[in-house]
Amino acid sequence: MSPLWTPSHPRDYIRTIRTFWTTVRGSSPTRQDGDSGRMSTPVRTVMVAHSDAELGLPGRRLLETVTGLRRARYRVVVAVARDGPLVTPLHRAGAEVLIVPTLVLRRHRADSPGRSVHLRAIPAALLSTWRALARVDPQTVYASADDLPLWMILARLRRHRTLVHLRRAGRGEQPVGRLRLLPLLAAHRVLIDSPSTAKTLQQILPSLDTRTEIVLDAIGSPTRPFPPREPLEGPLRILFLGALTPANGPDLVLEAAARLHELGRSTSVTLFVTVAPEDAWFEERLQELTDLEDLTIEIERPGCSAEAFLAQADVVVLPTRLDGPFPVSAIDGILALRPVVIGDTEGTREALERYRTVRLVEPDDVEEIVEALTKLVDRWSEIVERLPTSRETALRRHAPSVYRENIARLCGSAAEGG
Repeated sequence: MSPLWTPSHPRDYIRTIRTFWTTVRGSSPTRQDGDSGRMSTPVRTVMVAHSDAELGLPGRRLLETVTGLRRARYRVVVAVARDGPLVTPLHRAGAEVLIVPTLVLRRHRADSPGRSVHLRAIPAALLSTWRALARVDPQTVYASADDLPLWMILARLRRHRTLVHLRRAGRGEQPVGRLRLLPLLAAHRVLIDSPSTAKTLQQILPSLDTRTEIVLDAIGSPTRPFPPREPLEGPLRILFLGALTPANGPDLVLEAAARLHELGRSTSVTLFVTVAPEDAWFEERLQELTDLEDLTIEIERPGCSAEAFLAQADVVVLPTRLDGPFPVSAIDGILALRPVVIGDTEGTREALERYRTVRLVEPDDVEEIVEALTKLVDRWSEIVERLPTSRETALRRHAPSVYRENIARLCGSAAEGG
């Protein structure tokens, strides 16, 4: 019978002795550099916690985070609360993926049923989250949002370095937000997307002020965006991008289009959206709200990107009702050489007022949307001339390479106790 292992070179003995000694000492696993036998820096593991495995803006952000960590040669283990279409892209990005049922907080909305937390599920969520942390034993735990309190708290209890990426801290939810954001106190670092988020967070939890850092979102851009139509003939093509929720105001887009039709200007409307299970009822309501014939509702699915819809659109309309996370969909429109009409909140004003092809309108005001669209059409040639300048500004501010480097740097400094 042949032996299980036969050394072919003296350096194989050295490797075996080193591996044995490493095992006895219980030290971290290490990389070997090719055939040289030299031991390099220990492999660092970052565990990334995410609330679901759906595509959409949170999924895009997560993929950029994983890409940055993998390019920095981290081992990345992503824990998602349930299976979904995001798992395959995560594997392609080089991450390991675990399905870990856990507690996911949802922002309460009076017009959206099914948002309660099932207290009976908390013990099982505690156990599954703890077991996942024990199994992976990462140097750093990165929670992709503030809706994963167990990951923050349990990671701190297990003495893992912990980062949380806070995407939203709206003033309008401060009474509830104060309780919701308390688990952030367990984090060593809190990453935020804008100065307005920092200001609101400082008002709610002042002790986090020295632990926060602003990291602008990475937003990919088409290499050669399809040029805007000129002259603008036929129906005005309106596009809404984002989650199909009442807070984002897609119903206002339909009402504005209907109003334009009454004024004698034909329109077509496309809603390119993600729909969470608890918001499926809203899609049905939208169909009932309008008699608009030229309406298309497209659900974002694997292999279906916003780029094709942006190429066919004339203008992106995002009449958000509430101050929310960074307006990524607006930047998508700017990068695609399209003007944007968006609700005027503190967050959107701060992020977008530098762009001369963006029109801010009063939230929840259909007439202002109609007026903004009418003015855009009347000054179309002037707007088209300004679109390349807006695109260049957005490219500089939201380059994926910068975001990836920042995430890798912050996870590395967290692991080192920085």
